[in-house]
Amino acid sequence: MVTKGYAKVYIYAWGTIIIWASAYVFTKVALTYFNASSIGVLRYLAASIFLIVIALINKIGFPRLRDIPKFFLSGAMGFTMYMITFNYGARYLSASTSSIIIATAPIITALLARIFLKEKIRIIGWIAVAIEFGGILVLMLWDGVFSINIGIIWTLGAALSISIYNLIQRNLTKEYSALQTVTYSIFAGAILLSVFLPQAIPQLVAAPPKQIAVIIFLGVFPGAIAYVLWSKALSIAAKTSDVTNYMFITPLIATLMGYLVILEIPALSTIVAGSIIIIGLILFQTFNRGGSTYQEKALYREM
Repeated sequence: MVTKGYAKVYIYAWGTIIIWASAYVFTKVALTYFNASSIGVLRYLAASIFLIVIALINKIGFPRLRDIPKFFLSGAMGFTMYMITFNYGARYLSASTSSIIIATAPIITALLARIFLKEKIRIIGWIAVAIEFGGILVLMLWDGVFSINIGIIWTLGAALSISIYNLIQRNLTKEYSALQTVTYSIFAGAILLSVFLPQAIPQLVAAPPKQIAVIIFLGVFPGAIAYVLWSKALSIAAKTSDVTNYMFITPLIATLMGYLVILEIPALSTIVAGSIIIIGLILFQTFNRGGSTYQEKALYREM
């Protein structure tokens, strides 16, 4: 039964990563017309409308009153803060560089899970963390002097936001379905992002059809569908890191998509730093697997 459960985690996680990779490329396309905050609110407005329709069809109901603050925290971290930091970072970085920095989220998530969920990290895991940090330093020291690209700071903020979101979702999916947790969280995130509507609506009204299509795509696919798949994977995995470590594949897919869609060739610094970070991620993924607790294994048996 464990094998069957892990196979489902594998399918859900891979589906998410492939769809998420497209967000790095199409956000760059959207930024040629919309500003960063407008993309955030319009993307999750589209995602909310899509998920509300799906929710009505599936009659998922409403969350318990005591859990509403949790969903607003989830929405704030996974959608409001993530969108703001991710979109601003994308203004200064290539799609491949952005995806590499966001790929540090599995390590951040693992560290947070160690603190809050008591999930174990082996010595080899800490070595992987050090290698990852070295890759970030390469990006900052590439020109021979310590220089912090503002895009790197914004994108590291996005990685931290999505990491906190992962832990909150892990908790919420113990009591709610993946569709429920994502619908409630995205709706809460869209409400928080609505402060940007006054500047977003005029841009949307004047936008060419191609840009509107890009926003709808970002909302429905990387926004709604991918997050449902991700939450489903988190809900049935034995450990949080069993899911989040799939994010190390994102840079490779995003770089390929960046070249095919917008003819974006990664810089040498991105290739070198990305290789270092991916080595750390693969090291963590391959050798940091520890035994799961009885409660964690029970998640598989329930499959």
